[in-house]
Amino acid sequence: MVMGMLGMVVFNLTDTYFVGQLGSEQLAALSFTFPVVMVLNAVAQGVGLSSSALVSRAVGEDDWDGVRKLALHSLLLGVLILAVILTAGLLTVDQLFRTLGAEGQILDYVREYMQIWYFGSVMVVIPMIGNNIIRGLGDTKTPGTVMAISAMVNVVLDPLLIFGLGPFPQLGIRGAALATVIARSLTAIIAIYVLAFRERILVPQVPTPAAVWHSWRQLLYIAVPNALINMALPLGSGFVTRILAGFGPAVVAGFGVATRIEMLALIFIGALASVSGPFAGQNLGARKFDRVVLGMQTGELLSLGVGVFTATTLGLLARPIAGVFTQDSSVIETTVLYLRIVPLAYGFQGVLRLSATVLNVLKKPLHSAGLTILQTFGLYLPLAAVSASLWGTPGIFASLAVSYFVAGSLAHIAVHRQIQRFAAQHDGTSV
Repeated sequence: MVMGMLGMVVFNLTDTYFVGQLGSEQLAALSFTFPVVMVLNAVAQGVGLSSSALVSRAVGEDDWDGVRKLALHSLLLGVLILAVILTAGLLTVDQLFRTLGAEGQILDYVREYMQIWYFGSVMVVIPMIGNNIIRGLGDTKTPGTVMAISAMVNVVLDPLLIFGLGPFPQLGIRGAALATVIARSLTAIIAIYVLAFRERILVPQVPTPAAVWHSWRQLLYIAVPNALINMALPLGSGFVTRILAGFGPAVVAGFGVATRIEMLALIFIGALASVSGPFAGQNLGARKFDRVVLGMQTGELLSLGVGVFTATTLGLLARPIAGVFTQDSSVIETTVLYLRIVPLAYGFQGVLRLSATVLNVLKKPLHSAGLTILQTFGLYLPLAAVSASLWGTPGIFASLAVSYFVAGSLAHIAVHRQIQRFAAQHDGTSV
């Protein structure tokens, strides 16, 4: 999973880098597409997360008929949601992006990009859901490898299609969209092949409406809260960016550099959270509650240990790391400040993410979403608003660290209580 998540970071950075070589207007157009792309990703991730949670439980219960139904029905749900988004998106390209502020030549570039991206979005949704199903089966190597290969394909195709190197046509920003679609198509094909031919759980059948609706209700119960949270988190980031803007553009730029460094720094913790779901789900389904508790304890200790290592490393090397991305001393100072404060709570952020994932597997998505809402909207944003006037930028960054400390501690308590209750309800014992 570390390899796969690193691949996705490289995937996104590659698009930004090569489109940036075309000019500032094309780069601005790509930036305008991010909110829409993030919404679709949030929806697909919500369905994918719910399918992984339910499939892993069914695997633990040795219910392979249920696994096959969930695999097919979750992909059908993804395609249905995609059809709605695709239709609405194509009909509202100009209106939507004008509302977001795009106009003139930038809007033309947005239109060129999104018209290709919308038609290829099925190749974005299917692998997200398919890879989560494979992960739910207990195989994290295949999705991780496929994600890494997809990133490498995108790295190769981007310059060829954007700049028209060799026999390839010069497509500009359309080339970036086409490279993304082709790379994602590869992951979609492999995911379907693995599910249909290697695992043999995706079999041709005509599902009954009652069976489909039964699966969809279970999937949506977990998917909807998680999709909404995934869409809400960028809003919180936007709110903080607006507060930081009051301290000048260099502070905003430094915050942007720091958050991109953070994406790399948190890859291991993100991978750990991703694999905790299938592990907990299979063991819950098999009624091996002691292994669930041991797995959570091990994951939490790993998260805290890696958090300490990461915070120490970033604290010592913050300045040279920031210097790789910019030579502006004001930007570097803000980046260094962030990297010496926020990483102190990375371990607790990992505990929060682990707990949220396992709560979804326990079919407690509202508890999971509630913890994330508490961390972002109940703690971080209010504390940041108050701290900005009292302590400036350091107070804002410290607010984020405090929110992780508190929410991570509460998440630890919540998930262990829910595991105990689940165990008591299903075999009359406590853990």
